[in-house]
Amino acid sequence: MIELQWGIVGLGGIAHSFAENFDQTTSKLTACASRTLEKAEEFARQYNLPKAYGSYDELLADDDISIIYIAVPNRQHHQHIIQALEAGKHVLCEKAITMTLAELQSAIELAEQKQLILAEAMTIFNMPLYHELHALMDSGRLGDLKMIQAPFGSYKDPDPTNRFFNPELAGGALLDIGTYAVSFARWFLSEQPEVIASTMIPFSTGVDEQSVTILRNEKNELATVSLTFQAKMPKKGIVAFENGYLTIDEYPRADKAELFFNDGTTELIESGFSGNAMNYEIENMVKMIQGELPNKSLFFTKDVIDILDQMQQKWQRTQ
Repeated sequence: MIELQWGIVGLGGIAHSFAENFDQTTSKLTACASRTLEKAEEFARQYNLPKAYGSYDELLADDDISIIYIAVPNRQHHQHIIQALEAGKHVLCEKAITMTLAELQSAIELAEQKQLILAEAMTIFNMPLYHELHALMDSGRLGDLKMIQAPFGSYKDPDPTNRFFNPELAGGALLDIGTYAVSFARWFLSEQPEVIASTMIPFSTGVDEQSVTILRNEKNELATVSLTFQAKMPKKGIVAFENGYLTIDEYPRADKAELFFNDGTTELIESGFSGNAMNYEIENMVKMIQGELPNKSLFFTKDVIDILDQMQQKWQRTQ
């Protein structure tokens, strides 16, 4: 079997985490690209990569590279996804995978046409714990799902020039931390919800700084998503069923959950290891390319981007 080789597009902070934690067992990280050769060569030296390119086009022209990991700012995701797919590369793109559902749909159509794998680097869809919890739900032990709470608060230095608040770089809480909260909710909901209500308070630059959203689907399952960039909140997800409820601390990369039944009994569910979060994404991407795993995560990703679209449409009508 041909060994799959990865190349990185965009060399910011998340790319450093990706390269630093990359497990070379199932595939190899061999190349990186930046807009300047000097920066690419520095990155390659730091992580012992044999190839460095001073343009993204040069990386895409490398026939040895099968998979592109995209780590550029959000607004540039769609452009680079399309270019990589056109070049015949499989794509793992950082969250949020695209700015809009229309962008994602065009990328999915191209990936299907080219018979390539397109996936989002969303930890929640790859952590072993979440697959175990889904199996628990399917077993019927918990009864019907009733309600989900997904808060995420992160304090960011209120500097209008940094990427978190810069509209030119698609700043704002929703496309950064909000993707985790909405992905958490969608993973447990039995079907796609509608945004019933959503209110947002903007930062001085106009991007969303905090918001509260209510989701409901046709089975009357409810979820609340609370986001802020100017206050810390514990990343503690709660999933409530007829027979008990789950609490999941640090839910973006969780490896354990507590189950509380109505009769007072409890269980601790542990699966995976939070420190391997990125490698679960890498391992699953390789399995999907090799045909060992269906690309189910893209189904959830598409639903999440649809929810983000609905939220932003609500805000545009009320601002």
